[in-house]
Amino acid sequence: MTDTYRHSLSVFRQSIQVKFILSWRSLPIAIIGSLMIWSLFPAKLYAAETDDNWNSSSQLIPSVTSVINWENLQEIPKIQPFISSQIDDNWKSSSQSTEPMITLASLDAMGTVINSNIESFVGGFSYRLEPKPILIAAPENFNPVLELPPPPPPKSPTQESLPTSTKPQQPALLLESIQTDWRDERTNFQQHNQIIEPKFQFIMPNGEKITFKTGFNTFEQPSVATVTNIPLQFGWQGKTGQYTIQASGGIDVFNRLPIALNFNAQIDRPIFMNLTTDYKLKSALFLSLIIENGPYKTNARTLESQITSWRSGLNAYWQIDPNTSLFSSYRLGLYNDGNFEQQSFSRLEHKFGQFWIAGNLFAWKYTSDQQEISGYFSPLGFLVYSAEVGWEGNIFSFLRCRVNANLGRQQLNGKITGGNTYQTRCTTQITPNIDFDFGYAFSNVRNLDTGDSPYNNQNFTGQLRMKF
Repeated sequence: MTDTYRHSLSVFRQSIQVKFILSWRSLPIAIIGSLMIWSLFPAKLYAAETDDNWNSSSQLIPSVTSVINWENLQEIPKIQPFISSQIDDNWKSSSQSTEPMITLASLDAMGTVINSNIESFVGGFSYRLEPKPILIAAPENFNPVLELPPPPPPKSPTQESLPTSTKPQQPALLLESIQTDWRDERTNFQQHNQIIEPKFQFIMPNGEKITFKTGFNTFEQPSVATVTNIPLQFGWQGKTGQYTIQASGGIDVFNRLPIALNFNAQIDRPIFMNLTTDYKLKSALFLSLIIENGPYKTNARTLESQITSWRSGLNAYWQIDPNTSLFSSYRLGLYNDGNFEQQSFSRLEHKFGQFWIAGNLFAWKYTSDQQEISGYFSPLGFLVYSAEVGWEGNIFSFLRCRVNANLGRQQLNGKITGGNTYQTRCTTQITPNIDFDFGYAFSNVRNLDTGDSPYNNQNFTGQLRMKF
């Protein structure tokens, strides 16, 4: 019977590999090259399972998540887009899954990333990585910090010896959690986006997860009729060998535009992980491969132009020592209007107790500027570098907050101006099974080319998490 099981597992793995290879043949050569590099890394993994009391995925990683936490990798980086929450060793959240999947800040986040164009790139980056629909990495949104909970204690002999027949039967599909994300972002040029997206997560007896996400989103802009969007997306999360795989797909329904398809997938792999004797993370290296396709949800005008994109790339998170980390992300984007994008973000951070300092570097480049034609910010050359200071701690036993400031410079098409971001975010535990996040961020880092006119962005965020 053991041989039969091993044979079935081998066939399954080979089938998965064949499906991945066939499905990626049509993607850009750059993605295939990334996969080749990915396959060369040796794997050293200690099985890590989440503790029931570990931080929830919604916390800021110091606020990229998740990429991903980069929502200012605030969620990689839900810039979330490359993907933004800070995970703190002392914060306990009931919303964390009992079998979390290692994830990187999708620069759209790590920590809870607050991105003005997308949700946390990767909101923050929580322990479990969540791919974002369309990552658009605004540099002010990246603030990743990724830490892992200690592995749970080994099962007692009594637990292991219980006959299978005496264990309670679990339903085929059990509702595990509901997470509702809310974001309201406004610019001084009357651009207003409001996102409300609940996500339902179910767990199967084998530990795999099924997700369903919907929502009600509005995009307002001067001289453009308001666009209303209802996303419908089903997803799956599971593991095969040392790889954690997440995939989801669905449709986007609009009030006055054609229905559009959406798809995203992410593969995470720990390269190595070293723990201290008391099960704290000492050093580690994690890699993530991300592929996304769907409508480019940056503003009403871009949606009206029916702009879609394929975006792919790699996230790398290196825990150098218990207090020092390096996050790096690279993205390639192919747009249906013929534009081509390259984007990179790097963040080096060091913590001193409840305080931290960090350096951020963000670069963004397109082959052509389509802002006047298609409505989205597409600089021929954009560079942002900043220094960051922040603090996070408990105000009360039920309230934890963080504040941070980024001071730097931004260079757009050869012109240099100041680029600063100020952000605060708090998490409150309403009941043992309900947590709520709320935050505010102000930034003058550009998401539009406004010429000599100043650009300001205000971002209000919230997240309600219920675990069953």
